[in-house]
Amino acid sequence: MNKPVSNEYVHALDRQFVFHSWSTQGNLNPLVIAGGEGCTLWDYEGRQYLDFSSQLVNTNIGHQHPKVIAAIQEQAGTLVTVAPATANLMRGEAAKRILSHAPDTFSKVFFTNAGADANENAMRMARLYTGRDKILSAYRSYHGSTGAAIVATGDPRRVPNEFARGHVHFFNPYLFRSEFHASDEEEECQRALQHLRRVIECEGTNAIAAILLETVPGTAGILVPPKGYLEGVRSLADEFGMLLILDEVMAGFGRTGSWLALDNFNVVPDLICFAKGVNSGYVPAGGVMISQPVCDYFDNHFFPGGLTYSGHPLAMAAIVATLDVMAEEGIVDNSRRIGQELLGPGLRALADKYPLIGEARGIGLFWALEFVSDEKLKTPLPAPVMAQMKAAFQARGLLTFIVDNRLHVVPPCIVSPAQVTQALGIFDEVIGEFSARHAH
Repeated sequence: MNKPVSNEYVHALDRQFVFHSWSTQGNLNPLVIAGGEGCTLWDYEGRQYLDFSSQLVNTNIGHQHPKVIAAIQEQAGTLVTVAPATANLMRGEAAKRILSHAPDTFSKVFFTNAGADANENAMRMARLYTGRDKILSAYRSYHGSTGAAIVATGDPRRVPNEFARGHVHFFNPYLFRSEFHASDEEEECQRALQHLRRVIECEGTNAIAAILLETVPGTAGILVPPKGYLEGVRSLADEFGMLLILDEVMAGFGRTGSWLALDNFNVVPDLICFAKGVNSGYVPAGGVMISQPVCDYFDNHFFPGGLTYSGHPLAMAAIVATLDVMAEEGIVDNSRRIGQELLGPGLRALADKYPLIGEARGIGLFWALEFVSDEKLKTPLPAPVMAQMKAAFQARGLLTFIVDNRLHVVPPCIVSPAQVTQALGIFDEVIGEFSARHAH
């Protein structure tokens, strides 16, 4: 590098050479980030940002945690990479720690590079185990952008990518925009389960390998399932001989105020997919937690899948250190407590104050504000207005995660009461300004 590092230089370098995901390339204006610590990021000019996006909802322990950085550095000095067929200390320790947070019926971990290929391999396992082909998943879901994961995804990004076979979608519960004309959570749950039963019957009760669900759908809107729903899905899977796969890629490891999101619900799946929060994305990693019956099957059946970087030592060292730090520092409890006592009540108060907010919903540090231009009709606030709102938050030093007409409020699980209060103040100021212009 022969130029001084500046915002301008890094921005120009990016725009000349980097191809971005989920984007039309010609009109991008990426934010330049130089460094970070905890819940704070900064650029080369010293401008600071409070990160309430956790980037892509993955930096659960915040940025640059010193113990995790040290663990990665120590592993790099010992063994920086090794083939997955070998036995490696960090891989074994990571799997042991992960399984300590899983239901008792889980016994092994298959490591992947990210959440998408975790879901890919979980679907592969289910098809091999059951001898069936079809996978059911929800319209309101996101499971990754690789071949089968993007087709399992329900949101419209799957449409240009529908090359995989055997995928069927159904509507999961979402009372605010109920597909079932439900009047309360109990009715929404009952009708959603009846709808799923009919989809199973119509698709062939002996044809479906698995139901794949995000325990708490994230990108689709932080849709906390109503009481009894996941238990009902489990019951349907058992009745028809299907596996239940829970995707905890975004919701797992502290995000919902528990170690796994499923801990909030009375449900035990057959396979659990994870990534993101397991090591806060410090080194890419994901995986599938596998229950004992599925493990037993593959004791004498060949598993036709693998990745060169499965259980990469640097990623495994980051997992071990992250899970140890989360336990030592009470980070999961912090997520639950801050969500219950401060963030949740603060967001609900904003929803009560501004008709522009149709609903505030969430659990732990996993919240969404859904914006509407018409409170009675629930008309989604248009995308250009949401983009302007995101820019207004950023101008005040707050980084947010916005999807469609929703603001997802997802700070690192280490967030402090003072930082939550600061963010709520910015939300109040900006939403107040936009409400004066756009609410009906």
